[in-house]
Amino acid sequence: MSAPATPRPTLAASSPATASATATTTPTAATTTTTTSRRRGLLDWRVRFAILSVIWGFSFLLIKVGTEAFAPFQVALGRVLFGALALLAVLLVRREPLPRGLRTWGHLTVAALLLNTAPFSLFAYAELSIPSSLAGICNATSPLWGMALSLVALSEDRPTRRRFAGLGLGFLGVLTVLGAWNGFSGVDAKGTAFALLASLCYPVGWIYVRRTLAGTPGSPVALTGGQLMVSTLQLALVSALFTSAPTSFPLWPTLSVVALGALGTGMALQMQYGLVTEVGPTTAQMVTYFIPVIATTAGVLVLGEQLHWNTPVGAAIVLAGAALTQTRAAARKPA
Repeated sequence: MSAPATPRPTLAASSPATASATATTTPTAATTTTTTSRRRGLLDWRVRFAILSVIWGFSFLLIKVGTEAFAPFQVALGRVLFGALALLAVLLVRREPLPRGLRTWGHLTVAALLLNTAPFSLFAYAELSIPSSLAGICNATSPLWGMALSLVALSEDRPTRRRFAGLGLGFLGVLTVLGAWNGFSGVDAKGTAFALLASLCYPVGWIYVRRTLAGTPGSPVALTGGQLMVSTLQLALVSALFTSAPTSFPLWPTLSVVALGALGTGMALQMQYGLVTEVGPTTAQMVTYFIPVIATTAGVLVLGEQLHWNTPVGAAIVLAGAALTQTRAAARKPA
């Protein structure tokens, strides 16, 4: 649900190199072992892909449960805190240092605001008044916002008819989800706007990271761990200024916030980095298309949220539009 701290091109760069090294190896017993390991890994990445989809799909349910006992800023704070602790534990086991340099930490501060502090807070505020399923569908508009922004901010992304069609189709899906023909009746405008604004924060953050942190020394886990640490400080300050300390810690909301951070923000990102390295960013990012399906199913079955026909139909249109906007980029990536 949250974005990696390092740009995708940096992560993807290892895949072609690995492929080239394998291609130049003579067919020996070692090659056979490599092929067998690869086949085992294929099953393994599919399992991890499914787990990641479920974790991120259930994140919106966890946010909803967390806001039953804690203020939205506090839910966001717990999320980044436990996410940071999870990634710091990984770094400790690997004996990997955090990023260095004031310039790097300055860029991580902005990245933390755009990719964690702002969207996590906005989604928590949104779910005070909208169903978790609608928040999950709004999250799926991130690729649409990203395509629209990249046409302006990134010179290498050129507009095509297919990408424009995907953008138009995606936002038609948003209007379908919101029931535009009924004058958006029954939809909380403020909560929906917060959720859509949160989804817009991610591509803005990705573009910023791509421009400023490309080639920065350090692993994705180290950079993201540092980013979550900064976000924790940001949200601790905001929470201290604008909320009162919780008077109690009910079991289920507390466990929801812990799981949201440790699993949905910390370990899920670690899992995503492994998928990107193993199968490439194009396949790994397809997890985005499963999140609203799982979020909607969880909201209906677990929280008893109502589901009208336009919600799944609109979500399908949104995902179809998002897929169209990504086709050109996918075609350009090496297999």
